[in-house]
Amino acid sequence: MSLPHTPLERVTSIKRKLIILIGVAVGATIAVFYVGVKLGAWPGIAGALGGVVALAAVWFLARGLTRPVREMAHAANLITRGDFDVRVSAESRRDEIGALARAFNRMAVELGETDRLRRDLVANVSHELRTPITALQVHLENLVDGVESADPETLQTMLDQTIRLGRLVEQLLDLSRLEAGVVPLDIRSFDVETMLQGAVRESRLVRPGGAIAVRVDPTGLQGVGDAERLHQVIANLVENALRYSPTQSAVEVRATKTHEAVVLEVLDEGPGIAPGDAERVFERFYRSDAARSSEMGGAGLGLAIARWVVDLHGGSIRAEARDPQGCRIVVELPTAIGAA
Repeated sequence: MSLPHTPLERVTSIKRKLIILIGVAVGATIAVFYVGVKLGAWPGIAGALGGVVALAAVWFLARGLTRPVREMAHAANLITRGDFDVRVSAESRRDEIGALARAFNRMAVELGETDRLRRDLVANVSHELRTPITALQVHLENLVDGVESADPETLQTMLDQTIRLGRLVEQLLDLSRLEAGVVPLDIRSFDVETMLQGAVRESRLVRPGGAIAVRVDPTGLQGVGDAERLHQVIANLVENALRYSPTQSAVEVRATKTHEAVVLEVLDEGPGIAPGDAERVFERFYRSDAARSSEMGGAGLGLAIARWVVDLHGGSIRAEARDPQGCRIVVELPTAIGAA
């Protein structure tokens, strides 16, 4: 709802409005007093009448001047109670109060989004933790009750669930540190192929099996950045590629250089990512349709962490469809990083 038209609406400064109000009040008082005395009225009556006229003029001119402030005070009280949908109606004002009102509305939007993310985070973390904890509890109860024996297969299943819990906690801690900006980057030159091979070896430990080809052109390609954090990015991407690729298919990891960037690519032959999901897969806890099941999909944090790390390097990351089938994740890192 917009504010009604006010006499001083076109004045773009609170200071000027106050000067106008004071000038009108003083001028009206002097004019009425002068006219009253000229007409033979007692000076006291003329002065009182001048004051009444000045108050009436100020009241008329100041209509709506403080309304946005009262609205903001009321809206702030509602926000403290958790109502982040409240807005103040001063969008048409051109003065400082209008600017304050617009900033207030932007703050309310951001607080609402933060609260939504917090609730989603709690719900998703609770869900992700509950699944492996429940599986562990069932197996342990069966072992205690003698329903199951401590055979290697059962113990391996329990170990897998424990590893999954550990990785989820590690990813949550990484994401929290990245968002808080408390992870300084160790920027230096590094050998790209060495970094890629290390990430591939780590991915094989987490998800054994599957062919992975690493191609670097030109040989001896050097990158600039935090090799440890970029190792984490590639390891996440390769692990995702292995997870969704058919058993007999190959995952490719490529590195090339353009004039201004080092380009890293991870390609698989899995179901791919729908065009509508290409941007959303980098959101926390988001899963594409191909990763809805807990058995197939991860926690939905690996790509979010990858984007944070790439952004800190001043680079970009995107997901593309691969012809005829599969997914292609492209990371572009600048060859020179300034204040990243």
